[in-house]
Parts: sequence; C-alpha cells; structure tokens
Amino acid sequence: MSERKQDKHASTAGQPRGLGSKNPKQGEEMIGAQAVVASLEAEGVDLVFGYPGGQAIKIYDALYDSKQLHHVLSRHEQDAVQEADGYARATGNVGVVIVTSGPGATNTVTGIATAYMDSVPLVVITGQVPRGVIGTDSFQESDIVGITMPVVKHSFLLQSTDELTSTFREAFHIAASGRPGPVLIDIPSDILSEKMVFNYPDKVNLPSYRPTYRGNAKQIRAAVQRIQRAERPVLYVGGGVISSGAADELVELANALQLPVVTTLMGKGAFPASNPLNIGPVGMHGSKYANLAMTESDLIIACGARFSDRVTGKLSEFAPHADVIHIDIDPAEIGKIRKVQIPIVGDLRGVLAGINEAVSKAGAKPITAPWLAQIAEWRRRFPFYHSDLVEDPGRIVPETVMQKLSRKLDPEHSIVVTEVGQHQMWAAQFIDREKPRTFISSGGLGTMGFGFPAAIGAAFGCPDDQVVCVAGDGSFQMNSQEMATAAINGVPVKVLILDNRALGMVHQWQKLFYNERYSFTELSANPDFCKLADAYSWKSRRITAPEEVDAALDEMLACEGPFLLDVAIPDDQNVFPMVAPGAAMSDVLGAIDVAVGAVRTDVPGQPAPAPEPEKSPCAKIDAQFGGRWESDPEDKGPREGEQPEDADVEGESR
Repeated sequence: MSERKQDKHASTAGQPRGLGSKNPKQGEEMIGAQAVVASLEAEGVDLVFGYPGGQAIKIYDALYDSKQLHHVLSRHEQDAVQEADGYARATGNVGVVIVTSGPGATNTVTGIATAYMDSVPLVVITGQVPRGVIGTDSFQESDIVGITMPVVKHSFLLQSTDELTSTFREAFHIAASGRPGPVLIDIPSDILSEKMVFNYPDKVNLPSYRPTYRGNAKQIRAAVQRIQRAERPVLYVGGGVISSGAADELVELANALQLPVVTTLMGKGAFPASNPLNIGPVGMHGSKYANLAMTESDLIIACGARFSDRVTGKLSEFAPHADVIHIDIDPAEIGKIRKVQIPIVGDLRGVLAGINEAVSKAGAKPITAPWLAQIAEWRRRFPFYHSDLVEDPGRIVPETVMQKLSRKLDPEHSIVVTEVGQHQMWAAQFIDREKPRTFISSGGLGTMGFGFPAAIGAAFGCPDDQVVCVAGDGSFQMNSQEMATAAINGVPVKVLILDNRALGMVHQWQKLFYNERYSFTELSANPDFCKLADAYSWKSRRITAPEEVDAALDEMLACEGPFLLDVAIPDDQNVFPMVAPGAAMSDVLGAIDVAVGAVRTDVPGQPAPAPEPEKSPCAKIDAQFGGRWESDPEDKGPREGEQPEDADVEGESR
C-alpha cells in the first residue's frame, strides 16, 4: 500500500496524483461503471473501501477487472468511510469509498461529518436510483446530496456520462486542495450502463474555487515584527500544520526564537514531544501549565488552529492579554471566534517559510528566557501525573498504562489511533509523538466508534508501522464487527481497551456536575471481550492488576496478527486536569500541585488540601496570624487571639 506522504499532493496544484490523461485507457470506449474505475486509476488510487449494493453493483462488477485497485470490504458503510478516513490521515492521500444508494448512502453520513469537522480529504461515491425515477420514492432512494450538504466540502449529482471524468478530476482536486475535506459524487445507476469514450482531463477549471496559498508579504512582515517584540509568546498549533506538511518549518521557527508550543488534539505530532519547547495539549483536558501559558501570554501565533470551544473555554476570559496572529488557508476561520490583530490567509508551509526567512534576514534573537523559566516552574509544579499520587492502590491506573505504552512504542514506526472518551484524553496527555500523522483521533465531531475502523485504515496505508487503537469499552462496541475486516485481510492492528464498564466521560460529568446521578452510563452487561476476539480469530488477553501491565503490553505489541488487550480500570477514575464546561481556561479542576504534596486540587466535592508547612516559605508566619496573610494580605479580619468586632462581652457572637 501507499507510503506515508509528507509533501503536498499533485492534486493541490491542479494535477492528478496518478497518470491522468497518460493512463492506458485514455480514448477507449467503455460504460460509465468502467469509467468510474478508470478515473480512480487515473488519479493514482490504489485502495478503496466500501460495501456493495444494488445501485452500485455495476461499479463493483467493473472493480472485479481492475489490476490497480485493492478493495477492502468493511462490515458497515460508516466503517468504510472511517477506514478511508484513517487511511487518509495516516498517509496524506485522498481516501476513497464506494457504497450503494438509500441506507448504504445514509450510513456514510457520520463518517463524512467526522472527516468534514477534522478537514480530512475523502471522495465518497454513492450509487443512486436511475435518473428517471429520482424523486418518486423509488426503492432505496435517498437524497444523499441534500442530506450531506452541510457536512461536505462539495457534492456532485451526475447527470450525464459527458461530465463523468471531469467530475472525478474536480472532486479529487477539491478534496485535497485548500482546506481539505470530503467530497461526494452521487451517480444514478443508469449512467453506469451508458457507453462513453474515456478521456481523463489533467487540469480543472473551477473559476469560483481559488484557494489562497501565498501569504501576504506585508502581513508576514508585520507578524515578524510583532513576534520580535513579544515577551510571552505562544505558538498555538492545530491540524493545519499536519495537513500542509509544515512541521519542519514550525520547528525551525520555534527553535530560532525559542517560542513555546501548545497543541490541539488535531495538532498532536506536528511538533516533536522530545523538543523542550513542546508544552503539550491545551484546553479542557490540557495541562494546567499549558493553560496558564495561554492565559498569561501576550501573543498567540495560531497556526492552522480554529479556536475551538474545547480550547478557549469561556471565550470572554480566554488569553485576555494577548494579541493574535492567525495563519490559516481558510479565510472563514480567521476572526470567526477570536479577534485577530494580524491575519494571514495562506498555506502554512509557505507562510511559515516566509516568516522564517524574514526572521533570519532581520537577525532576530530570542528574548523569551524569563517566559520559558516561568513556564518551566509551572510545569514542575503542576505535572499531568506524579508517582506519589496514589488514588487507586491495587488497581490499574490508566495514566500509567498510557505512559508505559508510549515508552514501548517506536516513535518512528508507530501510529496511535483513539476512540472517543476518557481514554482519548489519557492517550493525548501521555503518549508522546515525534512525527505528524502518527496520532489519529476524532476531534471536532467526537465520534464514538471512529477509532477502531480508522486504525484499520491507517494500517492498510502504512503497513510497515505498528498501529495501536486505544479504545473504551463503550466506543469499541459501536463498531466491533470490523474485527472481521482486520482478520480476513491480515491487518495486525492492536486494540487496547481501557475497560471501566461505563460511558466514562459522561459518567465523569455526572459524578462531578450532576450529583452522581448516573443516568444510563453504566455498561454492566459488557461482553467477554476475549471471547469476542476468539470468535474473530484474534489473540487476546485481559488484565486486572497493575503488576500485569508490562507483560501484557509486551505480548500485545509482539503479536504478529491482530490483538485485543482488555485492561480493567475503576469506573470512578476521572480524567484530570479538567476545565469545567463554560469555565475559563485558567479555572482548572483536578490539577496536581506538588507545592501541596502531589495531590489533586479543586476537585468538586473534595476539600482543598492544606499547604504542607515544610513546603511553604511563609508557613510559620502564616500559622502565627491565623492562616490569613498568605491567602489574602489585604484581609483585615480578626487574628489569632483577637475577639471579633461584633462579639458580645461573653465572647459569643450575636
């Protein structure tokens, strides 16, 4: 299968990635179904995911003769899209899906919406009822173009064989260029039977679609000048860095000016975890030190990030002291959420290269040493996890499982894919990534059931890399039937289930904010996952004790075929730190504070821990004056040994 791509596709510049008009079928007479297959071949496609049905049967008949296209039969149309999505994220290529009409088409909607929210390039081909009966509620008819219109970058309903090849050329160009996204092609089945002469175009003619790639030179100069003056800058990095292949340019800029880097969920892997300037994930489940850095910054340099509510928290209190430089290829994102002082529309790779060149010419020097020292102090004081923290003695702690997995994976030859929930956040917090396209997760839509099929797609695209899916027991059960797809195709994907027998994230919210009213979030009737694995001819193991973790991880990673590891964790385990919904980013719950003894602070329902005297430089004075001075120097209330002003002569309050 395809190797992972780091460079921009030829289709970005308007050319097919494959042979295009030079393919050997050019000029041949064929039917529409054969032209669909030939168009995919002309685009350089070698892998297709899908599920056949009546209105797509002619395409599948034509696929039977293709020597270039390998088809992966999923067990559900949603999974076909999510497998193509994982393939696209891991390789940078356009993922391709073929399904039939009606329920086949409507089953793709969640997968398409997932790709749309995370800017993933897909081409989804749906069969449709014949043109003559469209609109008559024919058997297995659905208006899939109308249904998906809000969640596609563009869509086509073919009306003639005359427009078939140009439509495919345009679809691949639109999907991969600019801000990537899914494109849908709906093909009435009678078109698939009509004869035509196959002529595949190399170029596209879309006057209304002209993505801006070159950033404005004046704006780039203004950005450099502002960066040079910033005393507390932060590089805020999103998935656009990965889509544009701009990771090297990002590292160059950060190193040159010693700029700290925070990442979104989509941006994980865009900046090496081993670089000391990487201060990791930010936002609702980001670290307290990363959130503090954003809150106290005087300049945010947003690179391919969209200021999601999961990052900003309460918007009116988000980074109140900061100017914003926002670089994005999609002009609609700039200024949509946060006011921007210096907007730059363009491809990140080119814009960051221009900024680096201007920085070099200006001879700019880093001035961030005091700022980095402050962040280092926050980082020391508020770590994600601490070995002295013992919340669940004798039970497996998910943070340590993720830490151990991270250490055992080869950072150069592994891909981690997650489902959605608590396990997703633990993976984002504790699994280190050094390269782009090695951490795959559903961000914008938060699709439970995405991770496992996406991991299969990633494994198809990158067969030389070890692919591990970190899942929850709730998410995994949404699409566990894809175990058959992995087994039949010999895909050695590994699934690690953090099994708390609950819908963990919702369960956590119910615990913290809904008075422990656990309404329908407990999964007490889970299957025996090891027996399920055996039914699909997978290897498996279940563990329940901390001392089993290392050996179980080694067994999983060493297995030549697919493997399921069921890890039992407590159902009351929470993901911390956490910013409560609607709260400011600086208002962090459950962060560890080593200044008070490596305990979690500000957890709802728990009293705040008292400072340990030996760790407080003001401890003796603080105790002498009734614990008032350190917490509030302006407090004028009664001190130890004093009588309250409103006390009566008997010493009792009125």
